[in-house]
Amino acid sequence: MNLVYAREMQALDRYTIEEFGVPGLVLMENAGRGTAELILEYFRPSLSQGALIICGPGNNGGDGFVIARHLAQKGFPVKVFCLAPFEKFKGDALVNLQIIKKMEIPLFLVNNDISVLKQEIKASGLIVDAIFGTGLEREVKGHFAAAIEAINQSEKPVVAVDIPSGLSADLGRPLGIAVKASLTATMALPKVGQVIYPGRHYVGELKIVDISMPKRVIAELAPPRFLLNESWAANHLKPRGPDSHKGTYGHVAVLAGSSGKTGAAILTCLGALRGGAGLVTLICPKSLNHIFETTLTEAMTFPLEEETDIQSLSYQAFDKIISFCRDKKAVAIGPGFGIHRETFELVHRLVAHLDIPAVIDADAITALAGEVFHLRRAQAPRILTPHPGELARLLDISKEKIQENRLEIARLAAKETESIVVLKGAATVVASPDGREAVNYSGNPGLATGGTGDVLTGLITALLAQGYEPFIAASLGVYLHGLSADILAKRKGPFGFVAKEVAETLPNAIKEIMVRKNLGQF
Repeated sequence: MNLVYAREMQALDRYTIEEFGVPGLVLMENAGRGTAELILEYFRPSLSQGALIICGPGNNGGDGFVIARHLAQKGFPVKVFCLAPFEKFKGDALVNLQIIKKMEIPLFLVNNDISVLKQEIKASGLIVDAIFGTGLEREVKGHFAAAIEAINQSEKPVVAVDIPSGLSADLGRPLGIAVKASLTATMALPKVGQVIYPGRHYVGELKIVDISMPKRVIAELAPPRFLLNESWAANHLKPRGPDSHKGTYGHVAVLAGSSGKTGAAILTCLGALRGGAGLVTLICPKSLNHIFETTLTEAMTFPLEEETDIQSLSYQAFDKIISFCRDKKAVAIGPGFGIHRETFELVHRLVAHLDIPAVIDADAITALAGEVFHLRRAQAPRILTPHPGELARLLDISKEKIQENRLEIARLAAKETESIVVLKGAATVVASPDGREAVNYSGNPGLATGGTGDVLTGLITALLAQGYEPFIAASLGVYLHGLSADILAKRKGPFGFVAKEVAETLPNAIKEIMVRKNLGQF
């Protein structure tokens, strides 16, 4: 599913109206009716105490009027409070305002004094937030802010129309104050600010309302930016043929591990194995080989020369690594690799000269700080999987700047490095130098434990080896990794599961997607 910024959604609406001739009144009717249907599906018991619909100026308020009409038609008690003078409503919103007046739905005007509104909020069973839409850019003030504060203090179920009022549709941050919704019914496509943090805290459950925007409009004009959810994963996860064999699914090479960091190498290999790679070989320091051979029973090892003082692969191993990887399908480089000068030099040469797709993680990213030109010399696709600290070192910027606008920074990093960038964290983002982007909708705080990133590196590498195009491999790996954690959270609790369990649960995540796809649920 495509993911849009506010200005992009406005362009899609405008094109639908002007080029396809779909009247704005029809789009508003579909938006309001669709939201009313969601309210009836999720909150019908609350409606017996009455629905309070709070409308602001503009089309978001117009959607609220349509919702009021449909709920009233179903026989539920409805009251509408307008936070803007009636004369402020124009066009389609005005048409729907006049309709509810003629239907004699209770209609009240709120100016600076919101005391009556507060009383009605306390008495109602459900609040519908139709104050501001996705076009809001200024800080919320005055009686609008006071109304939002009253909504948030009510402890009543709240349905936001298109977006919680006061939330930036682009940045996912409150513009002074924002409604905290139980459910958000957004129109046609999800908005970036709804699926990144802190926006996801305000949205509640996100549901898409089909407003009958022609599919061709979305196909032709929507940006190549995607929400990584179940339906996206189902559309991209490939079934396996009954006559396939281990050679069909590629041989993964893993360069990882050093003294004290053997676990990172083991978890990367587990991620690759559980992610479906046909074969996995760990290229490792000779002195640590006995650890890996007794732990990784399903993987092979290729022990090589090391820096004896640090038990990390030596720069002198370069030619053997290049030769060994010649017939491999993909390689992972970096987890637990070490942060020594000789190791860094080895990373630089491998990144530039390996002629197979590679996933670059952890210490290998640190090795490239100030040296990103090696990535621009690469002979095959490169996928970087940094957490904010690693990306901060790579680009020489602060973590705070990265976290302020994760998608924009990932986009810039992809262009700067000419690589696909997977910026890990809550709502992991993926950016490609060709302009494609994605935001992940799976995962939970249980992933905030050591080693889960190593599992992700192995998983993405396995998907590359199976023939997935690099951006798809990165995005699908991110989604499945998060889904595995979501399954564990349901089984075991919100946190306390470990990275090895995330790897072991990956087949269950894949199964869940495939079963639901086969049942026609996507």
